[in-house]
Amino acid sequence: IIFNVNKAEKLTIPQAKIGLTLDEHQLGKNAEVQSAKTKKMTSQIQVPIPLKSKMIDDTYNQLVIRFKEGYSLEFRAYNAGIAYRLITHLKGEQLVVDEQLEVQFPEMATSYFPFEESTYSHYEQIFTYTKIDTISKGKFAALPILFQADDMKILFSEADLYDYPNLFFESMGKGRFRAKFPKAVAETKPQPGRRADRNVVITKEHPYIALTAGKRTYPWRVFIMTEEEKELIQQELVFLLSRGQQITSTDWIKPGKVAWDWYNANNLYNVAFKAGLNTKTYKYYIDFAAQYGIEYVILDEGWTKSTTEIRQFNPDIAVQELIDYGKKRGVGIILWCLWKPLDENMEEILDTYASWGAVGIKTDFMQRADQYMVNSYEKIAKACAERKLLVDFHGAYKPSGLRRAYPNVISYEGVHGNENNKWDNDVTPSHNLTLPFTRNAVGPMDYTPGAMRNAQSINHAIVFDRPISLGTRAHQAAMYVNFESALQMLCDSPSAYLADQKTVEMIAQIPTTWDQTRVLEAKIAEYLTIARKKGEDWYLGSMTDWSERDLNLDLSFLDADQTYEVHILKDGINANTYAEDYVVETRELTKDDTLSLHLAKGGGCLIIFRKK
Repeated sequence: IIFNVNKAEKLTIPQAKIGLTLDEHQLGKNAEVQSAKTKKMTSQIQVPIPLKSKMIDDTYNQLVIRFKEGYSLEFRAYNAGIAYRLITHLKGEQLVVDEQLEVQFPEMATSYFPFEESTYSHYEQIFTYTKIDTISKGKFAALPILFQADDMKILFSEADLYDYPNLFFESMGKGRFRAKFPKAVAETKPQPGRRADRNVVITKEHPYIALTAGKRTYPWRVFIMTEEEKELIQQELVFLLSRGQQITSTDWIKPGKVAWDWYNANNLYNVAFKAGLNTKTYKYYIDFAAQYGIEYVILDEGWTKSTTEIRQFNPDIAVQELIDYGKKRGVGIILWCLWKPLDENMEEILDTYASWGAVGIKTDFMQRADQYMVNSYEKIAKACAERKLLVDFHGAYKPSGLRRAYPNVISYEGVHGNENNKWDNDVTPSHNLTLPFTRNAVGPMDYTPGAMRNAQSINHAIVFDRPISLGTRAHQAAMYVNFESALQMLCDSPSAYLADQKTVEMIAQIPTTWDQTRVLEAKIAEYLTIARKKGEDWYLGSMTDWSERDLNLDLSFLDADQTYEVHILKDGINANTYAEDYVVETRELTKDDTLSLHLAKGGGCLIIFRKK
């Protein structure tokens, strides 16, 4: 089956070929149409954990073509793009040998391409800007991938991914790409070496990508298309195209911020005890969180007896005591665990964590994207929902719609985020300004902002236990508005925040879910300004790349006939040489005012507008 796409009178996708190879069927070849039906749908969807807005318009034109060979092809056209999926009406189970998708992009197109070496990955690659006709045959990437042709931006990803492997996109050369899938895994063994507890070698694969029901809908293939770069951030197609909520109650799901230990290596100071993996250290984290209204503390790697014995405490950490102490102080405890031991004994482990009073899990080193792993994501989400536990997936592939069915899936990693400051210098301001248009555009992103050691590129250094971010302090603060995740980390040491309290006093006030979102200005990899509303207040984040910029903010998004007390965290006058230089100031403004600010190199600003 072949189709093409025109938008705004431009040939956006010159040609796409699709099909499905089953064990006994080749669907899409010599297809014979039985019927074709169109309709227009308009509705509104209420979002329980809203990353952009509480209500989303779901308006699209639909075409369903049914073929005599026992399958259908469904298209949906939105203002923000198009999507298609295959639907089979076959008996019993079917072996899916392969799925075909070949796309020809316009000549001279470019891409932000997250090259992968293997489908066994943490999915944390850099989005490399490149001309697509220079991508060698056989090179491939995980989704999402952003393509640009003339003025059109095309973000390719997938939605409603269940009981089926992730799609990767492989170059065929000369600007053509095709779908690539990991085979169903038949056998693994631990990878030799010190990380055998989490890394495996896939020793045997099945000759198919999925064994699945013959009567089913397949994942949506989503092409978000826009000339407006801000629309990449404002759209919500992956959420809209995924199946509805599968749990009855969401009142217990509490978004919020997290005091996190691993990035800062428990480096506390000005304390009267030896900091490290011990009870006193984590009580200090809890006290810090309680002081600033931070909802959670994560106990990351090290709280268990070993990484595989994840129902037993490290003898130096009284986990039950910490959970009880946190409850008294209004701070929930989230527990880190490796995926492999969790998968081997899920029910008993989750029952144990729930009985202790933990509020969620951060499961890590998932690293695969085959059918079994996709099913494991759903199994974890469902089992945790039954026990009223939040889920944060790490070492994970991108969001593909699971959070709509299970809103307790509160965030995903799958991003080259702040933790990489511990071992590389790739997390640049330009990289940070690529993520909202690519990875974060398909779902929540656990980037872990809030670094308190900041540097310009000329004086940056890699220090594993005391990492330093590239860009200014204000650049980090702006991320709490510009990056979307219902669970936002404060990655640095509580001691660092307490030593410079103006920063934490600002970021602790920022919500993690939103009633409205307005992208005011946006250019991929260069700059971004977003205003978001929660209740009666507005919050604004602005970030720039290594170029200095002057902002003249039109405040017409504010409510009419209202005066706002405005709190501003912005780059200091010396931030171009000393990235930690910042200023906090307060003004009174209305929607009729213009706010002028200067952003330093790698800079930013964070602004809170509170009604008087």
